[in-house]
Amino acid sequence: MDSATVTTQTIDPREAAHFGRMAADWWDPKGSSAMLHKLNPPRLAYIREQIDAHWGGDAQGFAPLVGRSALDIGCGAGLLCEPLARLGAQVMGIDAAPENIVVADQHARGGGLDIAYRAGGVAALAADERFDLVTCMEVIEHVVDRPAFIRGVAGALADGGLLVMSTPNRTAVSRVAMIAVAEGTGLIPRGTHDWHRFLTPDELTALLADAGLRVIDVRGLVVSPATGFALGASTALDYLLTATRA
Repeated sequence: MDSATVTTQTIDPREAAHFGRMAADWWDPKGSSAMLHKLNPPRLAYIREQIDAHWGGDAQGFAPLVGRSALDIGCGAGLLCEPLARLGAQVMGIDAAPENIVVADQHARGGGLDIAYRAGGVAALAADERFDLVTCMEVIEHVVDRPAFIRGVAGALADGGLLVMSTPNRTAVSRVAMIAVAEGTGLIPRGTHDWHRFLTPDELTALLADAGLRVIDVRGLVVSPATGFALGASTALDYLLTATRA
């Protein structure tokens, strides 16, 4: 899933290389990142819901992020950055795999979008770079030093800002669905995940609390043969959460 973008001390070179090899067909909805294309609609629905709730926006408006900045950590080739830009944000995407940044920049330019892309992790951000919205989707399960990574994420969040994350839960359900089935059948490239690195909502909430952040919402990501991926009550497979400064 989305590439592991972390602070200098926590980037896993093997993870960065793995996702960099996927760069060329990242935007192909039937390619190695097909699962991400299917994940994007519920992700965006959740992010939009949280944006409107946090800033009191009009749910029917087309550009709720006008005048606000957004950072996508572990942006891959920009699958989330581009819709955030279309929602009105001034967007930056960072990723540990330089190959992804090249593809992301080319794709954004081809679509007439002004998005700032940068290879590296949150340690590459200047001390005064803060963002109203920070997103970090399917990334933390790929980093080496999770507390250090979360501290970097928290440091990039502006006062009054909003952090939205997603990650697989460490359950028997996720082990079967994501490792045995998805990777076993090629729906996700083999070697993408290590189930032992998955975090439960309680574990991630504790890490965020240690970094001075407070979780205000947790939502499950569910899947069925009939409806595909959707937001739901069960966090057994994957989940999204929203946090603010405590």
